[in-house]
Amino acid sequence: MSAIRTVELSKTYSSPEGKVPAVEGLTLEVASGEFFGLLGPNGAGKSTTVGMLTTLVRPSAGRAEVAGIDVSHRPVQVRRNIGVASQADSLDRKLSVADNLEFRGRFLGMTRRVARRRAEALLETFSLVERRNARAHELSGGQVKRLIIARALMHRPQVLFLDEPTAGIDPQTRHNLWDALRALHADGQTILLTTHHMDEAEALCQRAAIIDNGRLLACDTVPTLLTLAGAKTIVTVTYDRSVPSDLEGLRGHPDVSRVDVNGSQVKAHTHDAESLLGDLITAGVNAGLRVRHVMTLRPSLESVFLTLTGREYRE
Repeated sequence: MSAIRTVELSKTYSSPEGKVPAVEGLTLEVASGEFFGLLGPNGAGKSTTVGMLTTLVRPSAGRAEVAGIDVSHRPVQVRRNIGVASQADSLDRKLSVADNLEFRGRFLGMTRRVARRRAEALLETFSLVERRNARAHELSGGQVKRLIIARALMHRPQVLFLDEPTAGIDPQTRHNLWDALRALHADGQTILLTTHHMDEAEALCQRAAIIDNGRLLACDTVPTLLTLAGAKTIVTVTYDRSVPSDLEGLRGHPDVSRVDVNGSQVKAHTHDAESLLGDLITAGVNAGLRVRHVMTLRPSLESVFLTLTGREYRE
């Protein structure tokens, strides 16, 4: 059984200017036990999609099932089988760390003993044992993130939804949280991660879907998606003025699989970045151009996005 399945899922909002599509015809499937990424820039439709999957947003068209349950027809049953760790800090600021977990368990129908045992296990999993008696408002940003995720796991949900889990925390804390999520997944937890940090998806996800403007651009394993970049490296050279479109036959260069010229900037997809960079500098000099900036980008989900859309990834 699939953990998540959507068929032509769509959401359209009304505005004074008319209908505004947020998600259009989204069809995807997430296997049980999979770590799946839903990727795209802000405004791509990620939050609306997760809203529909978690029953907070009613679809305009199409179907969605979570844990084998239709989200539109049986929303209460869906909510019993999912955990949601959102960006918003919804912790009870006056309760201790342990009480935030135990009270959540009691709210979900656990006995006091079962809730306490489960809370203790999660405190250990997310390295919060030493902060068990601290009030939520006394925690660091990273500790708050870990507690929000732990609380979402109190009732052992079939599917865990993580919405931008590392937003606003420092790099070291971010990597520590990644380790906790990897361990969680290794124990069999199905996780759907939404993020606009492409490196996060590369580090954590088995498969990923890239969406933009409400539409699915690609969905596959991360290694397979990386092959869509069409080259080992993207070399970007910015000159001091506009580049002629026929810059010394660059488009026919044997080591270039794709080239984009935009004003004073050249982006070339290549298997030999070092050799091509020298050629670009030489070609610029011969054309009377001066190099202002050079950047190389290894194949990444960000470069996949560039390949699929022909434009820069935006946060």
